[in-house]
Amino acid sequence: MPVSADVLATHLAYTAWASRRLVEAAAQLAPEELTRDFQTADRSVLGTLAHVFAADRLWLARLRGGPHPGYVSDADYRLDVLLGDWPALHDRWRDWASSLTDEIVLRPVAYTDLKGRSWSQPLWQLVLHVVNHGTHHRGQVAGFLRMLGHTPPPLDLVFYYRERAAQAA
Repeated sequence: MPVSADVLATHLAYTAWASRRLVEAAAQLAPEELTRDFQTADRSVLGTLAHVFAADRLWLARLRGGPHPGYVSDADYRLDVLLGDWPALHDRWRDWASSLTDEIVLRPVAYTDLKGRSWSQPLWQLVLHVVNHGTHHRGQVAGFLRMLGHTPPPLDLVFYYRERAAQAA
């Protein structure tokens, strides 16, 4: 079932909000906590955040029809990059989403995955994938923070909705 352009824009704003909160929490960690190996695919708090950042960058390039930006670079594994470049990337997502219409979100987007396979899916599915991907990995990082003895910030969608409602009041 397709979703509206407004719903996609809202979910992209949520993912930006949640990612910003989590990177700010990660910025409070000691260097050894930031890079502690939890034996997961992306290893650490920093590695997992860099993975989500790189995926967000790659998906925006795909959806805009631009050149492939590459995947995770060595520079992405720096907290200052995540603190500075990720919000700027979220601004580009917001600007891109502002031109979406309910008709556009139904259109198929052809792309090639990192293994060289070609795919075509409706734009709305890909945007929701980006949001869901970020949610999954932010949950991992929140768990890592707890294992390190820290309390992660509230990241659930309901907290985003509540914050937005309070700001609007």
